[in-house]
Amino acid sequence: MISKESLIRLQQDLPPNVKLVAVSKFKPIEDILEAYNLGVKDFAENRPQELSRKMGQLPDDIRWHFIGHLQTNKIKYIIEKVTLIHSVDSLNLLKEIDKEAGKKGVKVNLLLQVYISSELTKQGLSRSELYDIVALKEQFENVKICGLMGMASFTDDSNLIKEEFSFLHSLFNDLKSNYFVENSQFSELSMGMSSDYKIALEHGSTIIRVGSLIFGERE
Repeated sequence: MISKESLIRLQQDLPPNVKLVAVSKFKPIEDILEAYNLGVKDFAENRPQELSRKMGQLPDDIRWHFIGHLQTNKIKYIIEKVTLIHSVDSLNLLKEIDKEAGKKGVKVNLLLQVYISSELTKQGLSRSELYDIVALKEQFENVKICGLMGMASFTDDSNLIKEEFSFLHSLFNDLKSNYFVENSQFSELSMGMSSDYKIALEHGSTIIRVGSLIFGERE
């Protein structure tokens, strides 16, 4: 059962230019459908098999997002199904997505995931790796780099979270100004989850990924 009150309050609080993506991984079909009936159209999964299973049981107008680490051998299972891949964290993964998209004859929308956290368990590109990839962007004909994604440290230290989101926002602005000037597609900054989305909004987030606030804690 979802928290209807939290979801409705969240929808009312969000600026019109910010997209709510409900993180539905490990959650039952009934809960997703309940959120859908309250107006949520974007849901995120982190396992290709689970995403495929849920797609087959839920309304066709849901926009599916892929979050979490994507293994190269699983790319082919999702690239025709997802609206946006949030978690491209290496040049090799980007190359494989581009190659697989070429085989399927599709254009894949994706975000480059940047390492902004103080936690070693988090994944993402370093600043130098990010700029190396962006310098090669013309080589990738079958993908659209739509922006950046980052995950802040899991901490009560709001100042640290602010620093991390501010850093990602500054990278986004620099890339937008110097590498994607004529590319309107580069417009998304995916940052902020249940515990820190309000701070993310203060630092320019255009997509928040919210799970526990809507669906409750994972069992």
